[in-house]
Amino acid sequence: MKKYKSYFLRTLLLYLFAAITCLWILSSCALKNYTTGINYSFKSTNGLPDYSNLDYWAAHPWKKDPSHNVPSSLKRNINDSLVDVFFIYPTSYVDPNLSLGWNAPIDDIKINQKTDKTAILYQASVFNEHCRVFSPRYRQANLQAFYTYDKAVAEQAFNLAYDDIKAAFEYYLIHFNNGRPIIIASHSQGTKHAGRLLREFFENKPLKKQLVCAYIIGLPVFENYFSSLRPCSDSTSTGCFVSWRSFRNNADPGFVKKEKLHAYVTNPLTWKSDETFAPTTLNKGGILKNFNKVIPGLVSSRVHGNILWVSRPKFFGNIFLTTKNYHIADYNLFYMNIRQNVNTRIRSYLTR
Repeated sequence: MKKYKSYFLRTLLLYLFAAITCLWILSSCALKNYTTGINYSFKSTNGLPDYSNLDYWAAHPWKKDPSHNVPSSLKRNINDSLVDVFFIYPTSYVDPNLSLGWNAPIDDIKINQKTDKTAILYQASVFNEHCRVFSPRYRQANLQAFYTYDKAVAEQAFNLAYDDIKAAFEYYLIHFNNGRPIIIASHSQGTKHAGRLLREFFENKPLKKQLVCAYIIGLPVFENYFSSLRPCSDSTSTGCFVSWRSFRNNADPGFVKKEKLHAYVTNPLTWKSDETFAPTTLNKGGILKNFNKVIPGLVSSRVHGNILWVSRPKFFGNIFLTTKNYHIADYNLFYMNIRQNVNTRIRSYLTR
């Protein structure tokens, strides 16, 4: 009974957090559809993804999708001819009742729309200035897979999701890559799969030479996870990875305290891993409620142990933002810094 109450309380708090952050940080629940021509009514005949069909890609350079959007305050100087980014989006299947099972159907309309209006628009679009963006739809594990006591069921759900990611990446390599440099990018559940993809396809493999950088954000990357892939040491390093988890200043989450290993943390305002404070003046701009509004100096940041401390975002009504976990906004808070850093690392990679 105690385990059940603990599980119920964690789930309730999780959805309370999601509701608050959805309202104050992204307001994605009320977003209009920024794109046209996307087919959400496709049906898989066997329940499996078909990556030869563009319907099974949330983002693809050959279709108009939310990853092509640019905030209206930015110049539309998109150049997608240099590098490819393979982006693995976070969980959008969050039904606590598991009404669709432990894995999202590949062709569920509501889940695919939610994915596009949140992660693809607000996260994948950060890479579109100098990259072709590829993001496969996949049978993602339900959010409860991170919290269930049935670890075997959770592992099975994550393995199924990764099978799709792997199949999509292999299809991408054969049909689209043609030796181009690659950026691996992800958030939350996507990072769980991205880490596995990096170990299987890049570490100690010839493909490592094509890796510009891996932006694997939202989950901890512990010191023993990779055997040879290393964290980036600065803003120009290539063939490496960056990672962070955002919490408000002075937050000290209990689950982080229990982590026994060191997690690599990058400060996206300095692109270093030391604990030097980075003031808001280094924040080139973040995006909150309004995708078209870039807000300079949105937050400050500092590495603190296994997490990134950030200040409360600056916006009207921020006094009501009481949560200290800014997980959902790991990309948004540093949108312009990431966008500029992608350009910096690409130039560094091509020079080297």
